[in-house]
Amino acid sequence: MSRPVKLLSVSIGLICLLLALNFGLRSSMGFFMAPISQEFGYGREVFAFALALQNLCWGLFQPIAGAFADRYGTLKTLFIGAALYALGLYVTSGAEGVLGLNMGAGVLMGMGIAATGFGVVLPAMARMVSPEKRSFALGLGSAAGSAGQLLVIPIAQDFIASYGWSNALLLMAVCALMMVLLSSPFRQEKDGMNANASTIEVTQTMKEALREASAYSHYWLLVVGFFVCGFQLAFITVHMPAFLSDQGFLPDVAVASLALIGLFNIFGCLLSGSWAGKYSKKKLLTIIYALRALAIALFMTLPMTTTSVYVFSIVTGLLWLATVPPTSGLVAQMFGLRYMGLLYGIVFLGHQLGSFSGVWLGGYLYDKTGSYDVVWWAACIIALITALIHILIDERPVARLRAAVA
Repeated sequence: MSRPVKLLSVSIGLICLLLALNFGLRSSMGFFMAPISQEFGYGREVFAFALALQNLCWGLFQPIAGAFADRYGTLKTLFIGAALYALGLYVTSGAEGVLGLNMGAGVLMGMGIAATGFGVVLPAMARMVSPEKRSFALGLGSAAGSAGQLLVIPIAQDFIASYGWSNALLLMAVCALMMVLLSSPFRQEKDGMNANASTIEVTQTMKEALREASAYSHYWLLVVGFFVCGFQLAFITVHMPAFLSDQGFLPDVAVASLALIGLFNIFGCLLSGSWAGKYSKKKLLTIIYALRALAIALFMTLPMTTTSVYVFSIVTGLLWLATVPPTSGLVAQMFGLRYMGLLYGIVFLGHQLGSFSGVWLGGYLYDKTGSYDVVWWAACIIALITALIHILIDERPVARLRAAVA
C-alpha cells in the first residue's frame, strides 16, 4: 500500500470516528426524556419539543454550515460545531426549566450537530476520493454514524444509571469536544476544494449554484423524499423507548432495539453505498422507502413480542441511513462537488423539517390520545408515497454539466 493510500485510509478512519461521536451522542438523547420529565414533572411533550427544536435548528443551520464549509473549509466549521455541541450538552445538564432545555438540547445542540455531521463531513469525504469510490465512501461515513449509535447509546444509559442524567450530559459534553482532535484530516483542505472538482465547477459561483438548484424540480423531489426519511428516523429514535415501555417491555428491550438498529444500519449503509455506485440511485431509494412502509405496516399489525421488536429493529436498521449514500450521491451527480455542502445542506433541511414533525407530533399526539398509533401509520403512508415520488426523478447531471462533458 502506497503512502498516499495509507494516509487516505487513516484520514477516512478518523473521519468515521468523528461521525460516530456526532451521531451517537445525539441518538442517546431519547433516554434522557424519562428522567428529566420525571424530575421536573413535565409531560413528554416538553422534552420532545426540545429535541424537535434540535432537529429543526439542525436543519435550518445545515445549509449555512455547508456553505461556510464550502467557502472557508471543513476544519473551521468542525471547530465551531464541536464547541456549540459541547455547550448545548452543558446548558442542558444545568437546565431547570423549559427555556434551558430548549436552548441547550434544542438550539445549541442543533447548531453543533449541523456543523459536525453528515451535511458538512460527507461532502468533504466525497471530495477526497475518486468518483468511482465516492458512493462507497459516503456509505462508509453513514455506517460510521450507525456504529456511533451502537456504541454510545449503551454508554450513555450507563452514565445515567451511574451518575444521574445531569452528570451524564457533562460527560457527553467532554466527548463532543473530542471531535476537535478527530478533525485533523481536513487541515490540508483549501476552502472545500480539491483536484476532484472540475474546471466548470470551480468557475460557478455560490449564487449561481443556488439559483440552478432552486429552479430544478427534480432537486425538490429529493428534498421532499428526505423530509419523510427524517420524520421516520427521528420519531423512532426519540419515541421508541417510551413506546416499548407503554407496550410493557423492560428498558433493556429498548436499548437492544436501538442497538440493533445501529448495528444493522452499518451493513445497510455499506450495501447501499456499494449499490449506489453500481445501480440507479433513484431506484434504490424507491425500494428503500417501499420496504420501510411494509416493515412498519407489519410491525403494527402483527402481535408485538420481543422477537417482533427485534426483527423490526433489524429490518429498520438495514434501511435506516441507507438513504444517505444515494441521496447525497444524487446531489453530487446532478450538480457536481463544488457546492455540495450547500446543496446537500438544503436537502438535509427537508430531512430535519421532517424530523421536527416526527418528534414533536409523536409527543403531542401521545399526550392528546395516549397512543403513538396515528404517527406510526402516518410514517407508513408517507413512506409509500415517497417511494412513488422517486420514480419521477431525473438522476442525470444538470444540463450545464452534460454540456461541459459533451
